[in-house]
Amino acid sequence: MVRVGSRLMKNARNGCAIVGTRTQPHGVVTEWDILCKVVAEGVDPNNVTMGKIMTADLLSIDAGAGISEVSQLMTQKGIRRLLVREHGHVIGFITSKTMLARMNDYVDKVSAQISRMQTPAL
Repeated sequence: MVRVGSRLMKNARNGCAIVGTRTQPHGVVTEWDILCKVVAEGVDPNNVTMGKIMTADLLSIDAGAGISEVSQLMTQKGIRRLLVREHGHVIGFITSKTMLARMNDYVDKVSAQISRMQTPAL
């Protein structure tokens, strides 16, 4: 049921949950799915399953994919979360929040390198 699933998401501090298993995910339920398909529609969360509101069109990326490939796919598809797979198993999610943090780290490193290159040698 959605009420139980949403509590598990809350306790795990995750904005989404996989429906199924790591080897056979059937879908993903996000906080947006709960908001739009349950809360906004006045559906009783005790009477609807996570499977009924899940997004079944799963997109995933290989664990070894680069940051540019991940950001391009997320941008093209307009998604904030992407399943990450390794050897056919889901090992987690990468989120837009994670991507922003990675990009920030990258920009900081590049900026520091440029700064060092522009500093005159004594």
